[in-house]
Amino acid sequence: MASLAERRMDDAEEVPVEEVQVGPHARPEELRLLEALLFAASEPLDQATLAKRMPDGVDIKVALAQLQVDYASRGVNLIRVANKWTFRTAGDLSWLMTRESTETRRLSRAAIEVLAIIAYHQPITRAEIEEIRGVVTSKGTLDVLLETGWIKPRGRRKTPGRPLTFGTTETFLSQFSLEAIGDLPGLEELKGTGLMDSRLPTGFTVPSPSDDPTLRDDEDPLDAGDLELALVSVVEPENENGGEG
Repeated sequence: MASLAERRMDDAEEVPVEEVQVGPHARPEELRLLEALLFAASEPLDQATLAKRMPDGVDIKVALAQLQVDYASRGVNLIRVANKWTFRTAGDLSWLMTRESTETRRLSRAAIEVLAIIAYHQPITRAEIEEIRGVVTSKGTLDVLLETGWIKPRGRRKTPGRPLTFGTTETFLSQFSLEAIGDLPGLEELKGTGLMDSRLPTGFTVPSPSDDPTLRDDEDPLDAGDLELALVSVVEPENENGGEG
């Protein structure tokens, strides 16, 4: 009587060789190349950069779409952030990383408000932020947001004093998993989440955000050393007079 191992070998020999797909030839070569490039990259890569490394005749859009489907149910997913492609841990497995993650600082309410205003109203100056909030914006609030890399000076307003204008960065999009700044929630979405009172003043709107890097007509290019100047301290308001907490 044949042993169990021998019977298993006999069964395996009955499977046609052409039906067994193993090794590197089991998948199209362009998908293997894309995997290698994306796994080796230290930061997300845009479509043009990936296309340059592909063989002639490869449709990079189709290849990326296929690779995204291939990884949809795996432990890592292929996602697009700020129009660039990268592998990220699948969202439902993020809990596995909690023990390895570093402790993060919570943003103050003031910092969250300023970040939201910049995201929706960019390009915007410190004075314009203060006009919207109704309080003076402290040095520390902008310091924190600049240090995170979520905002940056982008130009100077063509008004007396030539104040700096601020906008969001690709790091901001990556942090909040946004493909584009236009993916921020609109008025109806904000109402639906309960983050905004449904009884708003007549005519109240939420602006459509744009992070187009092209300077506006009312902006001049940055001067040397503008990042340091962005952190110049201002007089801190007293809490009891409506200042930041």
